[in-house]
Amino acid sequence: MKKRLISLAMAVVMMMSLAACTSKAETTTKVQETTKLESTQAAVSEATAATTAKTVSGDTLTVAIWDTNQQAGLQSIIDDWTAISGVKAEIQVISWNEYWTLLEAGASGGTLPDVFWMHSNNAQKYMENGLLLDLTDKIAASDSLDLSKFYPEMVSLYTSGGKQYAVPKDIDTIGLWYNKTMFDEAGLAYPDDTWTWEKLYETAKLLTKADGSQFGYAANTGNNQDSYYNAIYSYGGSVLSEDKKTSGYDDPKTIAAMQVFEKMLAEKISPDLQTLSENGTETLFESGKVAMITQGSWMVPAFRDNEYTAANCDVAVLPTGPDGTRVSIYNGLGWAAAANGKNTDAAWSLIEYLGTEKAQLKQAELGVTMSAIQGMSDAWKNAVPAFHLQSYVDMLSAKLVFRPYSRSTTAWEDMATEEFKAAWTGDATMEATCIKIAAQMNEIIAQE
Repeated sequence: MKKRLISLAMAVVMMMSLAACTSKAETTTKVQETTKLESTQAAVSEATAATTAKTVSGDTLTVAIWDTNQQAGLQSIIDDWTAISGVKAEIQVISWNEYWTLLEAGASGGTLPDVFWMHSNNAQKYMENGLLLDLTDKIAASDSLDLSKFYPEMVSLYTSGGKQYAVPKDIDTIGLWYNKTMFDEAGLAYPDDTWTWEKLYETAKLLTKADGSQFGYAANTGNNQDSYYNAIYSYGGSVLSEDKKTSGYDDPKTIAAMQVFEKMLAEKISPDLQTLSENGTETLFESGKVAMITQGSWMVPAFRDNEYTAANCDVAVLPTGPDGTRVSIYNGLGWAAAANGKNTDAAWSLIEYLGTEKAQLKQAELGVTMSAIQGMSDAWKNAVPAFHLQSYVDMLSAKLVFRPYSRSTTAWEDMATEEFKAAWTGDATMEATCIKIAAQMNEIIAQE
């Protein structure tokens, strides 16, 4: 199976371009974290786990993901399932772009992985076209999987036509990472819950060195969820209207938020676009080149395992907008299986196990990601004592906005990323760029 996948991926990279992905609009609601689950609810008995495995057999299952940082922890959980079921499963990490190219090829008549991650940008396309295994009846018959304990938005995200096509894997929020050593050397207080985005800008300016050896902040121009989307909504702006019919980029409040990032790039408080594109904000942060970045909870394993960040860095809640509103964009992945897989019984057994409280608790305890089950955040926040992960948990009580998407998310996101380059480099103003993006985005949405 592995050889077939690798060959397929190579062929696809040479012969196909990444197809546009679509997604179904979901209602954005605020998620409140419930109280911690009792320890008796946190784990499943070995007898129940054995029932989960049922009688599965076959070759090694292929499990496809795109994040190397989660690989070790997830493989440990999957190995627990293997010990019960007797079926081996191997994780294959594929880069984000090649991942969707691979799935697109599989959807077009090739071979999909047995079990794989699904994302809000792409779920609707795969669900509506019958490419994902329908889990509805299997979930209803399961005595070890209870979707009512999961964050409801994570469940509904992977529902189409009354059918459930994925089991939620996690939930994520965004936090403000900072270099304690750089703050100490500058005699500055660490970020706290009184910070605004303007305060971040002013402090980043103080932490920037004129010789270019240190920047106060790295503006993530390549990932909107962990950067400017959060500022846009905290300023009262939007990326997409609630009815998913119009762009919010031309909203004055959206433009005001984007101008904060424009200033940081123009004033060289942030590395330039080329440096950001070549390195990525997390690499610059891990190498001690920048004092602050905003990043998702999924990055905790990487920062934990990096010697520099483990010794010098920590995380705080995100800044607020002008009126005191604190917003985190959130999302969550789902575990899905191929409808035409050769061993769907084994694939379902693995997905079922990954959704049990036992597996979800271990995911949290290992510091892989926050659990998709409500109330398990305490196990995750204590997984890495070196970091104040309570900040991410606190963001669950902020104003949560689900990552904006429509049926043509990839099309208008890719367009916006390209158009923003002119604003990031100073070749166009942010205001003019946002207005231009809004017009093009409206044209794309109108064709949905």
